Amino acid sequence: MKQVFESDQISYVEVSDLLVNDHGDLPGQKKEAEEETFMEDYIAGNKAAWEEAFANRDPAWGADITERLQKEDYPFFNEETKSVLKRLATKDAVIGQFCCNNGRELLSLVKCGGARKGIGFDIAENQVAFANAKAKELDLPCQFEAVNIYDIDDRYREQFDIVIITIGALCWFHDLQRFFAIVAKCMKPGAVIVINEQHPCTNMLATEGDEPYDPEHRLECHYSYFEHEWTGNEGMYYMTQKHYHSKTFTDYTHPLAEIISGMCASGIVVTGFQEFDYDISDIFASVDHGGFPLSMIIEGRKG
Repeated sequence: MKQVFESDQISYVEVSDLLVNDHGDLPGQKKEAEEETFMEDYIAGNKAAWEEAFANRDPAWGADITERLQKEDYPFFNEETKSVLKRLATKDAVIGQFCCNNGRELLSLVKCGGARKGIGFDIAENQVAFANAKAKELDLPCQFEAVNIYDIDDRYREQFDIVIITIGALCWFHDLQRFFAIVAKCMKPGAVIVINEQHPCTNMLATEGDEPYDPEHRLECHYSYFEHEWTGNEGMYYMTQKHYHSKTFTDYTHPLAEIISGMCASGIVVTGFQEFDYDISDIFASVDHGGFPLSMIIEGRKG
C-alpha cells in the first residue's frame, strides 16, 4: 500500500484490484458472505439438535395437550400472561407465534381466544408435524410451518393482528434486529405483540453443572450481562427427561436494551413492561421469589 500512494500514476483500476479478494468480492461483500455462512451453520446445527431432542422426547412431553385444552382456560400460559392475553382483541383475529415448539401455546390462544386463525413457525420439522397433527385432532384453525425465521418470506407480510413470543425463543437468534424486522414485517399496522420471556438478568447466574455454581450462593452473578455465545451438547432435559450427549446447540444472551432496541428499530413501540421474581424456564425455580428478576412480559404495538 505504501508503494501505491507514492505513485502519482496509479489508476482507479489498480486501486480496485488491491481491494478485491481472490473471489472478486469487495471487502464488504466478503464480510456479508462470511456472516451469512456463519448464520447458516449455527442455525442448521440448532435445527439438527432440536429435531434430535424431539425425536427422543419423553412420552409424557406433549401428551397432556388435548386434555388440558379441553378442560382448562388458557392452558400453558402463566397467570400474568393470561391476564395480558385476555384483554387483547383475539376474537376473529389472526395470531402468529414465532418459535412455536410443539404448538401448544398457539393452540391454546386460538381456542380460548376465539381467533379466526393461528400460524406458528418453528425450525424443527418433526415438532411442526406434531403441531399440525394436534391441530387436526382438535379441529382448530391453526397451521404450522417448518422454516428458519430469518427466511420467512412476503407471503406473511402484514398477516397478523397479534403475535406471541414465549419462553426460550429469543436466545436462538444471534441478530435480534434482523429477527424483529421479520416479526414486524408479518404484523399488520396497529398489530400487537406479547413477549413472555426469561429475564436477561438470569444470564448472569450459574446453573447446576456450571463450574462456578455454588448451591449456597445461587444468586451470585458469574457471567456478563451483555451478549455472549453459549454452545453445549447436554441436550434438552426438559423435553427428553434424560441426560445425553446431543448434537450441538448454539444460543445467545441478549441484554434488555438489545431486545427493546430491536423492537423499536423495526417500528414496534413498547407499550408495557412487567418484571417478575419467579422462574418460567424450569432452571431457576430454586431462587423463586428471592427478589431477583427471573421473567418478564413485554408488550408492543406496530406503528
